[in-house]
Amino acid sequence: MPRMTAHRAALTAALVTPFLLPLWAAGPARAHGAPTDPVSRVYACSPDGGDAARSAACEAAVAANGAPFTLWDDLRVPGVGGRDRQAIPDGKLCSGGLPAYKGLDLARSDWPSTTLTPGATLRMTYASTIPHTGTFKLYLTKPGYDPAKPLTWSELPSRPFAQVKDPALVNSAYRITAKLPADRTGRHVLYTIWQNSSTTDTYYSCSDVVFRTASAGGGKASGGAPAAAPSSAPAPSRTAGTAAGPRQGGGAPGSTPVAAASRAGSAPSAPMLAGGAAAVLVLTGGAALALRLRRR
Repeated sequence: MPRMTAHRAALTAALVTPFLLPLWAAGPARAHGAPTDPVSRVYACSPDGGDAARSAACEAAVAANGAPFTLWDDLRVPGVGGRDRQAIPDGKLCSGGLPAYKGLDLARSDWPSTTLTPGATLRMTYASTIPHTGTFKLYLTKPGYDPAKPLTWSELPSRPFAQVKDPALVNSAYRITAKLPADRTGRHVLYTIWQNSSTTDTYYSCSDVVFRTASAGGGKASGGAPAAAPSSAPAPSRTAGTAAGPRQGGGAPGSTPVAAASRAGSAPSAPMLAGGAAAVLVLTGGAALALRLRRR
């Protein structure tokens, strides 16, 4: 009898395990994120971008892309390992070379932007889902940058003007503070690289910024359309940050960035919920099968 029970238990495991493995593998295992202040192109042009998403630049980006930027927090490339300039081609820096984000590489001077003050303190809000270790590297395009031309590595200095390792995740966002270069004027691109150390992924993002003197009214969004202000509290879905109007705390000295949390870290995604439900059904069926076998 014990031998028969062991045999039936092994049979039950063999029937159930193949169904459970794909469900476990489908669960989210990596962090996701993008800058929301200064607003990045991928966030501004996403369904969460509010009025910014309806700007001419964003509409052109979505058209070129062939699909909306719903997964604004998933612009990542695995296995780069610090070889950014070798892995990401010129003209494709904003998309990370990923076809699913190619619309972000359009050379335009009307992208939704954030106004900054030269030499002031930058306070970046980088929305994220799950805490991970890693290093943020911030670059600014060189003086004389022409937004009407595709962004290339030669337009960025060889070294970042700021580098921050393992900042704390607070209210679903990383807060990064750095002193801005004092020799920039006009429109530029703030290029952010987030190289994870707890995963193999590297995230890339372009935030369009306009440098003006303090007397010109820094700290407000400018450009093709006002950038959306992310919600100040974690939201259970991707619908946060859709309010129209000027951004709050756009990086000017003394400003306080609004917390970016369009998706709470504890809120499970729809695929995860579906996978969990399927797992419960499979487990229930497996248990029932085992019970019937034992009763024979």
